[in-house]
Amino acid sequence: MQAAEHIDDYLELLNPAQRQAAAYGEKPAGGAFQAGPLLIIAGAGTGKTMTLAHRVAHLVIQGVSPERILLLTFTRRAAQEMTRRVDNIVRRMLDGGRTRLVAAGVLPWSGTFHSVANRLLRQFAANLNLDPGFSVLDRGDAADLIDVARHEMALSKKSRRFPKKDTCLAIYSRCVNSQQPLLDVLNETYPWCVDWEPELRELFRHYVERKQNIQALDYDDLLLYWSHLVADAEFAAEIGSWFDHVLVDEYQDTNLVQAQILRALKPDGSGVTVVGDDAQSIYSFRAAEVENILGFPDQFMPTAQIVSLEENYRSSQSILDSANFLIAESERQYRKNLYSNSKHGDKPHYVTVEDSDAEAEYVVESILENREMGMQLMDQAVLFRGSHHSDRLELELVRRKIPYVKYGGLKFLEAGHVKDVLSVLKWAENPKNEVAAFRVLKLLPGMGPAYASRGYEYLALNDFSFCSLREFRPPSATSNDWQGFCRLMESLSAAEASDSGWQAQFAEVRRWYQPQLERLYDGLDTREADLEQLEQISGRYPTRERFLTELTLDPPSAAGDLAGDPLLDEDYLILSTVHSAKGQEWDAVYILNVADGIFPSEFATGKPAMIEEERRLLYVAMTRAKQSLALIAPLKYHVTQQRRDGDKHVYGARSRFLTDGMLETLDARFHGRAEANGGPRVVVSGKQLDVAARMREMW
Repeated sequence: MQAAEHIDDYLELLNPAQRQAAAYGEKPAGGAFQAGPLLIIAGAGTGKTMTLAHRVAHLVIQGVSPERILLLTFTRRAAQEMTRRVDNIVRRMLDGGRTRLVAAGVLPWSGTFHSVANRLLRQFAANLNLDPGFSVLDRGDAADLIDVARHEMALSKKSRRFPKKDTCLAIYSRCVNSQQPLLDVLNETYPWCVDWEPELRELFRHYVERKQNIQALDYDDLLLYWSHLVADAEFAAEIGSWFDHVLVDEYQDTNLVQAQILRALKPDGSGVTVVGDDAQSIYSFRAAEVENILGFPDQFMPTAQIVSLEENYRSSQSILDSANFLIAESERQYRKNLYSNSKHGDKPHYVTVEDSDAEAEYVVESILENREMGMQLMDQAVLFRGSHHSDRLELELVRRKIPYVKYGGLKFLEAGHVKDVLSVLKWAENPKNEVAAFRVLKLLPGMGPAYASRGYEYLALNDFSFCSLREFRPPSATSNDWQGFCRLMESLSAAEASDSGWQAQFAEVRRWYQPQLERLYDGLDTREADLEQLEQISGRYPTRERFLTELTLDPPSAAGDLAGDPLLDEDYLILSTVHSAKGQEWDAVYILNVADGIFPSEFATGKPAMIEEERRLLYVAMTRAKQSLALIAPLKYHVTQQRRDGDKHVYGARSRFLTDGMLETLDARFHGRAEANGGPRVVVSGKQLDVAARMREMW
């Protein structure tokens, strides 16, 4: 009876729809808690994370062992936040002894698709003919390895321009994740590369062979190997039996491979819960497949239970009215109507401006006006379709000395000095890691690409024993540093990766690297701070392998990502691409360039599926706003590559998403010189001129 009261108290925190989703399922007398397949359609700002956390907590409270719950997310941060919330709920609900038992191992199988894949592949390495110590290549390393293959095949010396390494990797990745033939991917997404289809096919074959030779997997391989593992009925049944319940967050962002893995683990849908919003599916360029969520219920017999969350806790009703109208015009969707108890707030503004200069001026003036009224800069955000769309605004912000942070730029692990240090540890962890070896050897003074290749080949001929490097003869310019380098690699390779004190290795690497850092880079203070931060991060991981793998799969951001200097003030403005803004919210949001050709993108023209994704992208941007929203549309765009005083321009067309009905939900206004000069003059005379008749008489 006491337990039931606890559960009732816990459910009272949720609204009716959230409660239905969290408590779905039943516990027969004397049996285990059971639930069929469940789809939670969580509209923007409807408490998705809260609902999913309460569902997981409800499972634990009903007696499901945390070890038998698999929770799959798209970022490590989301998994950690979910675990924290579940822990807090369970601690409140259960008695002291049981709470300690649960809290000690809260959701041990909670993580991203890639991190869970990494754990499983190491456990089943022998069955997959993998070395359990395989390396995981980040995107940069994978592109470098493809580049090595390009050069070996002499593709970089073709008379016609062959696709660059990043394009090649993007094509390869799309083929893997969309499960489409290479030719189809080229025709649909990379038509300018179609003529290279035979060469690309051979390149990818060579790339796969090189990865296998050095026992390395890239991001896509983690999912691909996992899917091949569970494609075997025996292994699928074994891994599926480990979990009574499988929950997937952001299901609208899954690709075909991830959906296949889920179906293989739980073919009947027993214990499966997926949460997402088809209206926020905006990652098709990463091979995310909206059909995964649209077709989810019909995969099972009987069909999955669908619960829709529509009460919005973020935005004012006037903002939701516009967003609802926009998404309602989509042809295929789960129908929902977001509503809010917050009735205050003006209609969103649809602001037409003369050009990009006037756009920047309007945004800055509005931001400063809000700041004077008590709204912090960091509670305001400017969103845009592509990162370069904020260029003119950034110049104005710098001129006005307004600090800002821009999201969508370089990641922490893409910085050269960070990749250098990590490469040393990666090579020590897996001596066959050719990409890491090549980078590390080239750090030494006088060691060029040719000698670096020879050094790696020498190591391979000596069974990848780092002790053998002492016998290798480096170039004369490297000789003074060679023995110290060899001692470092021997020490790192001899150390037990599972040693609880492995972090001392990081300090050892930093001491060796310091002279190389001073020789190779400028801006030492910032770079040293980055490495110090990285060393602190390493203390959170029990083993070197876990540190390297988790950091590769979900890298952190760092101060180097900041586009402005936030230390100019304790407050700073947020600039972000719409894709990077997903999941965030701000009091005031400004969306730049809401015109045809940008919303929707000109590259989506003629493709109905892409047009619908562009609609969803604008919807995501609009639903980030809590109190104030402005959609800004320049009337003309200046042509690039003209004289500084040139005025060549093209006129912007009204976005096809801003239909007459949609405009009725917005407050249309103009910002420009006419407004600045006091607005239009009032016409006093009532005299009328029939100019139309005169025009006809001309012909």
